[in-house]
Amino acid sequence: MNIKSLLLGSAAVLVAATGARAADAVVVAEPEPVEYVRVCDTYGAGFFYIPGTETCLKISGYVRYDAKAGDDAYTGLERDTWAKRSRATLRVDARNETELGTLRSYIELRYNFDDGANADSVELNNGFIELGGFRVGATDSQFTSYLGYLGDIISDDVIEPGAYVTNQISYTFAGGNGFSATIGLEQGDDGWEIEDYMPHVVAGAKFEQAWGKIGAVAGYDSVSEEFAGKIRLDVNFTDTVSAWVQGGYKSNGDEFRNNYFGRWNGDFAVWGGIAAKVSEKATFNLQGAYEDDGTFAAAANVAYELVPGFVITPEINYTKFDGDRADEFGGVDDAFQGIIRFQRNF
Repeated sequence: MNIKSLLLGSAAVLVAATGARAADAVVVAEPEPVEYVRVCDTYGAGFFYIPGTETCLKISGYVRYDAKAGDDAYTGLERDTWAKRSRATLRVDARNETELGTLRSYIELRYNFDDGANADSVELNNGFIELGGFRVGATDSQFTSYLGYLGDIISDDVIEPGAYVTNQISYTFAGGNGFSATIGLEQGDDGWEIEDYMPHVVAGAKFEQAWGKIGAVAGYDSVSEEFAGKIRLDVNFTDTVSAWVQGGYKSNGDEFRNNYFGRWNGDFAVWGGIAAKVSEKATFNLQGAYEDDGTFAAAANVAYELVPGFVITPEINYTKFDGDRADEFGGVDDAFQGIIRFQRNF
């Protein structure tokens, strides 16, 4: 056998073997491309794209534990033991851009465990849709939220600044120079719901710059057919010190608890507060409030961030009752209350 014959024979064997294996070959499908979660920085920290969409989603919330001792700062009633509440709050914020502006849906659910028992129901603290400046759904009244809340005090609304969660339709115009204006139609909350097709009406305007902001808001209660209004000034003195003051007036101050927007007693009420960041971890907050009927409330706390996301806040409260508010709770004179709060934000 010569070399040429050997090579030809070997090639034939290899071709035959290859053909035999090809008949049994397994075709492996190419893997599907994997779309990993992408960060969405359009709307701030914490947002990510829902895979396969252009919608940005943020999931956040907190877990909180409060323990109160002493008198009840809201009623003056003396406690015989601790008053405790654990709360879990979940927030879901979904946004995307459209030809009409940002489309947003926002949900906030609260679950409370009070003094050894679960609350009867889950609280829907927010559940609304926004498109551009248009909003529809359940959230705090624009009379209360538009100018800003009362500060970082736990028992901040012993003298109430207005209504909270209500079904509403509102529109807010935001100018490019810090000016904004809002108008809203509201159903009212428990005890102040509308009785026909005429809603409660609220409107306001404010101007905001780096130094702070100034604004005003007014509301018409369609059930009592009365008005209420507030003005507010916020000032940022430095990067670490800020203060605010707010005044409210209502048209039926001589009537007790008969104005959806004006929840204080008497013709007028004033609120004010200051916040000072005293270290990288600690912020001191002080607040006071007074209503025309005579009741005065004050509070102070220190919010201490032990580690990022975990804040411990001890607070003291004092309330001096007078007028209808004192009579409502059995003629109480004053109240001293202490609170400590542990809160983990995420």
